[in-house]
Amino acid sequence: MTGGPRRSPAAAFAAGAGVGTLGGLIGLGGAEFRLPLLIGLFRFPALEAVVLNKATSLVVVAAALPFRGMAVPLAEVAAAWPVILNLAAGSLVGAWAGAGWATRLSARALYRTIAVLLVVIAAALMFGHDARAAQPLLTGPAQVVAGVALGFGIGVVASLMGVAGGELLIPTLILLFGADVKLAGSLSLAVSLPTMLAGFARYSRDRSFAAIGRNRGFVAAMAAGSVAGAFTGGLLLSVVPGAVLLPALAAILLVSAVKVWRHG
Repeated sequence: MTGGPRRSPAAAFAAGAGVGTLGGLIGLGGAEFRLPLLIGLFRFPALEAVVLNKATSLVVVAAALPFRGMAVPLAEVAAAWPVILNLAAGSLVGAWAGAGWATRLSARALYRTIAVLLVVIAAALMFGHDARAAQPLLTGPAQVVAGVALGFGIGVVASLMGVAGGELLIPTLILLFGADVKLAGSLSLAVSLPTMLAGFARYSRDRSFAAIGRNRGFVAAMAAGSVAGAFTGGLLLSVVPGAVLLPALAAILLVSAVKVWRHG
């Protein structure tokens, strides 16, 4: 495998476990933390890092679906199909467009775009993750239009970074649609999976997609570590107070953003 011991399956599993634990502590897959590691620690070029991040995220999201089913019945998720379709109508198009833009950006522009988006996600963690269900922000046609528009933006971000987009989807579901926080977590997965597949399909047309085949052992180990870490993070959720956790994680993303920007 290229990259020497630094890209060994053992290193990939350890990094995945650490990222998964961070993500599990906030109820996400942790892909926003994984991407800076792929770029900074494992030294993958930006576009390859995004593609590998998306491949790993697909495995983590697919594994999370049955886990969530124990807390939120699938029948309850299915009953919210209008909300899923509303957001997916925009996110599928956004994912395809975002992946296309990523393959056309220069390496420097992609690094800097990723850095800016890391800052956006840090802000979403700080100000959106503690949102509580209330009355929907909008109703009727205005809600549908807003859902499609926001879905498109989230799909673009998810493709450009190779993430599931839950850090943006969950606040949207809570604030725009008034969803309960637990239900919002499951609905975000229902929207994320097809959105990620759309972006994945678009990336498959670019030569950078071959990075998955060249690094399949690395990706498998990182995905396994991410799933194990997400489970561990979920167990630690009640131990670490959110008032300390969210600012700390946002700070990690901000530091990562600076490093990625300079890397570019």
